[in-house]
Amino acid sequence: MAKPEFEFFDVTKSPATPVAAQPGLNERILSHDPESGDYTRLLYFPPGIETAGVQRHDFWEEVWIVEGAIFDITLGQNFTAGMYACRPPGMPHGPWRSPEGCTTFEVRYYKDGRSASAPAAEEEKR
Repeated sequence: MAKPEFEFFDVTKSPATPVAAQPGLNERILSHDPESGDYTRLLYFPPGIETAGVQRHDFWEEVWIVEGAIFDITLGQNFTAGMYACRPPGMPHGPWRSPEGCTTFEVRYYKDGRSASAPAAEEEKR
């Protein structure tokens, strides 16, 4: 099975749910392939949030900052709307601080044929 086919739709009609591994963050899963574990989401950092811990994932992650900004505490670097990242499995990133809030568009996928069943709660912990 692949991700479902969708024509344009109002993403605000999809529920925004808390990200279990990062309290304070919310996400909207836009599409998900339950066999591969691949998914696309919007991630919301509310103003004033500071996340905990450096993250590493076992999947590829592409991130485009739609609005706002996030400050990578480890790197001491601010990333703003319009910026893009492509992270291979294992690449460390974060923790983050977002004084003004931030929305990111993320595509997460496995390239080695392995799969995962849960979009965010499990993978965020890695």
